[in-house]
Amino acid sequence: MPEQTKILLIDDDPDVHIVVRQILEPRSYQVVSAYDGSEGLRSVVEERPDLIILDVVMPGKHGFEVCRELKTDEKYHFFSDIPVLMLTVYPEDRDKIHLSMREGMMMEAEDYLQKPVDPPELLRRIEDLLRK
Repeated sequence: MPEQTKILLIDDDPDVHIVVRQILEPRSYQVVSAYDGSEGLRSVVEERPDLIILDVVMPGKHGFEVCRELKTDEKYHFFSDIPVLMLTVYPEDRDKIHLSMREGMMMEAEDYLQKPVDPPELLRRIEDLLRK
């Protein structure tokens, strides 16, 4: 039996976890949840996901910080090639974290998707990233 594709969802909103699970699990994706940036980074090492869906605006480490650590910190060297799909409510929450989308793009995330999530678009983006 082939191993399921594992997707790590890092988002502080439990409702987002419910919605993403409802979209992905019927398509045989395994969804692993983390609810803040620090927990998410630990989960990357423990779970070794195939793809990460990462919220931008979270308490503690925001998504851009998590992505920067994952992609540039030597201790995450073995995980830096995991594709990251950033979820964002930009532009409304930009002032909360004082970062622009341009700065976020420099964090090396592979893709961005606006909230609320459109299920077919989320699936398309995930499939595209997993093919690369």
